[in-house]
Amino acid sequence: MNRRSLPAVALILQLALVSLAQSGLPVGIPQAKPKDEPPAQQPAPPAKPSPTPQSDSDDDIVKISTNLVQVDAVVTDRSGKPVTDLKQDEVQIFEDGRQQKITNFSYVVADSSVPAPVAKAVKPADKNAAPAPPLPPGVVRPEQIRRTIALVVDDLGLSFQSVYYVRRALKKFVDEQMQPGDLVAIIRTSGGIGALQQFTADKRRLYSAIDHLKWFAGGRSGVTPFAAMEDTSGQTDEAMAASEELNQFREDTFAVGTLGAVRYVVDGLRELPGRKSILLISDGFKIYNRDDPTANLRALEALRRLVDQAGRASVVIYTMNATGLQTLGLTAADNTGGRSADQLEQALSDRRTAAFDSQEGLDYLAKETGGIAIRNTNDLGGGIRKVMEDQKGYYLIGYRPDESTFDAKTGRRKFHRLTAKVTRKGKYNLRTRNGFLGVTDEEIKTAQNTPQQRVIKALLSPFGSAGVHVRLTSLFANDPKVGSMMRSMLHIRGSDLTFTDEADGWHKAEFDVVALTFGDNGGIVESPINRTYTARARGEDYQRVLREGFVYFLTVPVKKPGAYQLRAAVHDRGSDRVGSASQFIEVPDMKKNRIALSGIVISGSDPAAPQKAEPKANASEHNGEQQEISNPQTSAAVRQFHNGQLMNYGVIVYNAHLDKAQGQPQLQFQVKIFRDGKPVFTGKEQPLNLTGPTDVKRVGAAGVLQLGGEMVPGEYVFQVIVTDLLADQKHRLATQWMDFEIVK
Repeated sequence: MNRRSLPAVALILQLALVSLAQSGLPVGIPQAKPKDEPPAQQPAPPAKPSPTPQSDSDDDIVKISTNLVQVDAVVTDRSGKPVTDLKQDEVQIFEDGRQQKITNFSYVVADSSVPAPVAKAVKPADKNAAPAPPLPPGVVRPEQIRRTIALVVDDLGLSFQSVYYVRRALKKFVDEQMQPGDLVAIIRTSGGIGALQQFTADKRRLYSAIDHLKWFAGGRSGVTPFAAMEDTSGQTDEAMAASEELNQFREDTFAVGTLGAVRYVVDGLRELPGRKSILLISDGFKIYNRDDPTANLRALEALRRLVDQAGRASVVIYTMNATGLQTLGLTAADNTGGRSADQLEQALSDRRTAAFDSQEGLDYLAKETGGIAIRNTNDLGGGIRKVMEDQKGYYLIGYRPDESTFDAKTGRRKFHRLTAKVTRKGKYNLRTRNGFLGVTDEEIKTAQNTPQQRVIKALLSPFGSAGVHVRLTSLFANDPKVGSMMRSMLHIRGSDLTFTDEADGWHKAEFDVVALTFGDNGGIVESPINRTYTARARGEDYQRVLREGFVYFLTVPVKKPGAYQLRAAVHDRGSDRVGSASQFIEVPDMKKNRIALSGIVISGSDPAAPQKAEPKANASEHNGEQQEISNPQTSAAVRQFHNGQLMNYGVIVYNAHLDKAQGQPQLQFQVKIFRDGKPVFTGKEQPLNLTGPTDVKRVGAAGVLQLGGEMVPGEYVFQVIVTDLLADQKHRLATQWMDFEIVK
């Protein structure tokens, strides 16, 4: 690569690091020692009912193959409590009415039963006091996931009234019912391709998704779950019939749209870990029409395809009717003009019938996939709790099918009906999926043959793909001329790329970089970045690329405040390997003039060396993209540290209020370090005093911590908390965090 010296890593780094001389922080370097961290302990094993519980693994998913049919089942007693101690000889399973010999039988514990830390500001006892800073989220890896839960909010079919209660119930779920090891998404059926990017264990992101739930005025539901009666004076029977037919077509179309969105979620869940479930929250949809059996065929066919797909992906679908308890009688919104007594009674009868029929689709979907349907309750939060209770554990039941199960000589595949029952004395309820087509999973599995398909799959996964190791650091910043932006650093491990030898000692690698930015509704907010690069290096530069990798910088302007997610993938053309990473960013509304923080820049340095926040590096330009050869032990893009290293950090404080007399802000500054959601280091809260001229609307703050020698290798989170003493109590706190890793 061509050699040159970078004056600074990026605009955001320039702003933050220049402020080191202005910050007024103490010159002494505090040492981050995890004094309060207890010694690492292995978790206690769960109690062992018979059969022995096992954890989720690749062997635990539902399978359909020529030598094994394996399904999951939930068993409850007459009071609805889970039964966990059944033995193999106490369960029978039938295929098309013929009993099968059970060869695999186990109980899987999917719930950690440990309360999760609440990752939002805790309300203080004193209403006038400032809220406590939120806890930063931990780093979640695939092997830690116990339950993967998609809360699908059918905004295509939710009334304005229902949306309010749904939002309240979802917030209660995030506050009280999420467990460690839960991977959760809140997805709108009107969302775009980015919907599956929302799977997270970060409660901050879930709160943002809930806050953005809105009534979809163009959907199939109005202000209330059931449309108010209108004055029919002057309307002919033909006009009323045409209007009814149009409404029926509209409802059918939106129902198909809802089921299509759920199918998309099911497909995305197929490759995810843990006990996988969907909770569809809707006002309901019809699958049968009493007067015209052909009226809802599209919705019914879509429903049947969805049921089969859910079974293949080992996804249980629960449903909840958000309308709650409805009187279904006359209301103040009804206009009875133009109706006789008989017509009025018929209209009320139609309303009751519609309420019943709209629930049938939800009931059918839950029953056929092994879930439960929550209905006729105003306690939506309690309904979600019931679904989560049902997710604590399940049985895996397997048997070896007959040859006829997958006999395709006729060219037609038969649907095989599954039933199961408990033979133990007493009343028990066993729920499992109700059948499958006579096709093996291997036969219907879509091969990811092209590089494009593999890149898309990597971008859709909530976990980073590690075919090529990449690390993404996205930082929010605001410039008075440019406005708000996301400045991102993508570190690529050079040794994962395939270099070919060329003349004169040169080495060449070709790779593709794809980046997408999603908004809160799952839609793409900026034009995708899709470029192909050729990296050439020789001599010491080549060795450094292999040893230390390099960084690409991407800048995405942000026009509106809100929640954003940047996802990037790298495809190595030589080996066809793909790597991906993602990061969530909350962009504040700068026009509200409330205190806000930029992203945090953290980098490492040797205590024996002169302090500097980011060393100079060799770099090159290719197709206008800025690149940098980066040392993983010092780079802000990699964030890997050894014990005893110095951690340099910088952040910008926006919109600080000013003292009218002196024209200066009054800011308090504090840093914390967390591991597994628990604080291991808490710095002293200290004033942020400014020295010299500076833009008081963009106050830079930077400092240095020395990492203690006792810090256990692993993932950590660094948090900065700034308090504006001149702001009102509700809006005086701002916080940001950034993850980093301690390596041996």
